[in-house]
Amino acid sequence: MSDSERNRLTGRLSRYARVGVNVGGVAAKVASSRLFGSSLDKEKHAADLASALGGLKGPLMKVGQILSTVPDLVPPEYAAELSQLQSNAPPMGWPFVRRRMQAELGPDWEKRFAAFERQPAAAASLGQVHRATGKDGTALAVKLQYPDMQSAVEADLTQLKMLFSVYRRIDSSIDTSQIYEEIGARIREELDYGREARHALLYKIMLDGAPIVRVPEVEPNLSTGRLLTLTWLEGGRLLDFRDRPLDERNRIATAMFTAWWSPFAHYGVIHGDPHLGNYTVFQEDGVAAGINLLDYGCIRIFPPAFVAGVVDLFHGLLEDDRARVVGAYESWGFKGLSNELIDALNIWARFIYAPLLDDRVRTIADGVAPAEYGRREAFRVHQVLKEKGPVTVPREFVFMDRAAIGLGAVFLHLKAEMNFHRLFMETLDGFDARLLGHRQQAALGGVGLA
Repeated sequence: MSDSERNRLTGRLSRYARVGVNVGGVAAKVASSRLFGSSLDKEKHAADLASALGGLKGPLMKVGQILSTVPDLVPPEYAAELSQLQSNAPPMGWPFVRRRMQAELGPDWEKRFAAFERQPAAAASLGQVHRATGKDGTALAVKLQYPDMQSAVEADLTQLKMLFSVYRRIDSSIDTSQIYEEIGARIREELDYGREARHALLYKIMLDGAPIVRVPEVEPNLSTGRLLTLTWLEGGRLLDFRDRPLDERNRIATAMFTAWWSPFAHYGVIHGDPHLGNYTVFQEDGVAAGINLLDYGCIRIFPPAFVAGVVDLFHGLLEDDRARVVGAYESWGFKGLSNELIDALNIWARFIYAPLLDDRVRTIADGVAPAEYGRREAFRVHQVLKEKGPVTVPREFVFMDRAAIGLGAVFLHLKAEMNFHRLFMETLDGFDARLLGHRQQAALGGVGLA
């Protein structure tokens, strides 16, 4: 075993031990409180858990953020703490970046760029981005993965399984087994920058003809499995546009709606990461004109039957057709649903679909305070599940729900006022699951994802 391999193994074992001890200590507190019948201070426990995880500025931070954005996956006390975890990994220093770039592109890598900025433009959970200039003068975004991320992800997923086991001791109303499998699959996919490059190409195809959403070009000769080079898209932070005139905010919201719902309705694909840093706003003549879609690591591709279920649920709720609603849940993989569980799922479905069902101009929250948005519905659902559950959440549902919540959060930030129903109906015009399947296979095959 080489010194570098030995160092990586030592780091991996150290990571397992450190987080395992921290999370295990929290688990022990939960177990002892149950054994001796003492009350559990959930807020204190959640803070302890966040502290145990907070020493890792890596993939587990992303997992924490995922769990915090989907209501009712974890208790609200957990969500409040986990939502504060930030993926602020310290960037790699220049000597380390230089070695990593040499490992990916060879010893003469710098000669393949006209310029390469030493300081990263952004640092995230799995890698960092450097601005660069191509030999032809093209502005580039060079995304370089941190070393040994595969080991880090596997260590973190092991701790996630322990975290879920801690949660089950407190509340068994939701079976988290499929949730764990889905999160694991998506996080592992994000390590493959070759796959992310193909995702970007896929979005080029799917959003062709939608000028309000810009997708970067892939530079294949400057990309590898752990290095992704895209054209740099100039834009401003989305949150910097919250005080712009309503028509500009609505244009940004329409672009977000298009970027999310059009690929889903026509190709069965969603962008599963609602993090605001994944979008910027481009302007024309000083006016917000649309969005740049920047990150393609967390992309979820659904079978046509799942997409048909989403459409059937919309029509079932719109037309008060209970049989169609139940059929939609069953097509997603929910099993053994009693009438009480169906009613509970309908509470959440009506909340998620509410803006799409309402044929009028409105805000996404329609008068509900942003801090309370969805909490009442999540509480009601949870109470039913505690009494009538447990329910196993199908894995496809996890990122669908997370992305829908994230999209709603963007609309909340923008205070957009639109007729979401008409936008959705226009997107669904001519929907046919069989045609979707053909389009999906053609598009996936065209970019090497089939």
